[in-house]
Amino acid sequence: MYRLLACIARDAHTFIVTNAPDSKPALCATALTLTLGDGDAATPILKGIDLTVPAGQVLAILGPSGSGKSSLMAVLSGLERASGGSLNVGGADFMGLSEDGLARARRGRIGVVLQAFHLLPTMTAQENVMTALELAGLPDAEARAEAELRAVGLGHRLHHYPAQLSGGEQQRVAIARALAPRPALLFADEPTGNLDTATGEAIIELILARRAETGATLIIITHDEALARRAERIIRIHDGRIASDERASDETA
Repeated sequence: MYRLLACIARDAHTFIVTNAPDSKPALCATALTLTLGDGDAATPILKGIDLTVPAGQVLAILGPSGSGKSSLMAVLSGLERASGGSLNVGGADFMGLSEDGLARARRGRIGVVLQAFHLLPTMTAQENVMTALELAGLPDAEARAEAELRAVGLGHRLHHYPAQLSGGEQQRVAIARALAPRPALLFADEPTGNLDTATGEAIIELILARRAETGATLIIITHDEALARRAERIIRIHDGRIASDERASDETA
């Protein structure tokens, strides 16, 4: 609790603007580290990350390949456990939870759009989205999955399998799957990395529009400066550390 309050106090003058006395950040990380391997083979990936993200903010984590940005996303989203420090996400202590507890804390509350999509190949587009809803324990999964796919322009692809879809269509299914449970926190890892320019721009517009509808906190991981400028705030990562923390230009999403 004291670390969480310290995070709020530390960043309040720059990034948290609210009149609600009980407002809490979407996440708060203090001295976060990640080391892979043991002994002489141990490799430090994250080297003391301090980061507070207000609820509802659109944040870009920007950096070149190998800078640690995707590892940071994996830790912040609960896909990877940090080696040290503290991490509070949506009021849950991610460092203190068991694997089962971490899965429960993430379920329905955190959405992740991965660069490689990770759609289940033996399930249709609708079934892929239904799976996320069912895991979150939400009712009417079939109808809600159809509605989400129609919202991303795939009403005519409900019963198609991933192999029958283009890269852009697969990305849209991944977005629908991530957003269907209405998560409070959404991560998008290099969302345009595997797409042509026109499709990539359409996907970004879609993510920003769907995020605006749900009010989710959105964290975009990218190496693309132009994409990062679509956010409200940019964190630049270099060699596992935060190199800068700035407001984006006025031309934000």
